[in-house]
Amino acid sequence: MMRIALVCLHTSPAEDPGAGDAGGMNVVVLHQAEALAALGHQVDIVTRRSSPDDPPSRLLAPGLVLHTLHAGPEHPVPKGDHEGFIDEFRDRLAELGPYDVVHSHHWFSGMAALPLARAWRVPHVQSFHSIAADPSTALSEGERPESPGRMAGETYLARESDTVVAISQAEARTVERRLGGNADRIVVVPPGVDSVQFHPADPTEPRSTSILVAARLQPLKGIDLAIEAVAALSDQLGPDGERPELIVSGAASADFDGYVDELVALATGLGIVDQVRFLGPQSRDDLAALMRGSRIVAVPSHSETYGLVALEAAASGVPVVAAASGGLREAVVDGSTGLVLDGRDPQVWAAAMVRLFTDEAFADRLSRTARQRAEGLDWTRSARALLAAYRGCGTP
Repeated sequence: MMRIALVCLHTSPAEDPGAGDAGGMNVVVLHQAEALAALGHQVDIVTRRSSPDDPPSRLLAPGLVLHTLHAGPEHPVPKGDHEGFIDEFRDRLAELGPYDVVHSHHWFSGMAALPLARAWRVPHVQSFHSIAADPSTALSEGERPESPGRMAGETYLARESDTVVAISQAEARTVERRLGGNADRIVVVPPGVDSVQFHPADPTEPRSTSILVAARLQPLKGIDLAIEAVAALSDQLGPDGERPELIVSGAASADFDGYVDELVALATGLGIVDQVRFLGPQSRDDLAALMRGSRIVAVPSHSETYGLVALEAAASGVPVVAAASGGLREAVVDGSTGLVLDGRDPQVWAAAMVRLFTDEAFADRLSRTARQRAEGLDWTRSARALLAAYRGCGTP
């Protein structure tokens, strides 16, 4: 049995994705933690207290404890502000250790935890989940640095951590080429998916005409492209065609206050505001129901290290139309489990959606293949790969 710390300074994996700064990282950390605990290990998830109502610790499952540490104000703050809480968070984290392995998620966590791992003489494992681009780089190449120390911090962690766990081959290449990480110390551990929670709809139910986007609402996720594609889709289907609705699940974080208003204004200007429905963040069960009730799941992100939503759509038996960015090329098998598009022309995206609406045999084949692939990618498999990575850097 190992005692494992999963450090997530800026966001709690217990939060529902799509709210605030909760996204795919939260899903990955929580499900891997649950699977590690089910395999017999003692797992602590450690995060910052963002509400005075957060208890110092609570049991999430047998062998799995969530700790919330006082560092900074006890309320949500913009993601970039968390750089100022690193030292205080490290002091509180020191009171919980030592551990057999410390696995940091995002660079804030790594900068807090790596010195402690060194002091405890245990391995430090780093996962980034997103990697900053140079400020002069186009948005499509990745996230812009959101706090002053991010680029230097990520470079330091990539080079000094005992192992870097990447979620895709695309992220592994970025760690090596952009951050100078040693290829021999980079391990790819793909995520899993809960194929019981995310499952296909009853085939006897009426076929949906909705298109779903599920993401944090920020420019990086490309939701404007989804709106523009739906506007073009209405034209391509013709006056007698189905009028698809675009459902947007998620909320804007504090860094992007007002972004929803911009998207509403875009839909209004394109004359489709009545076809776009903003639902806000959803629970995991509600998101699963939304997915299997959709005709298409769109993932138009400028950058994704993997694209967990695409895998959840696959488990739901729903074809994905995704941007050819980062790990989405690995999450979606083009022409087999969905369609991967190189450009960002709304007309091209609309044409791909029209094909899925009108060619039922093709759409059904994608659905079946996607589900079959997802069934082989469970969280226990992901956790066992993670354990192998831990043991490869010297843990018991």
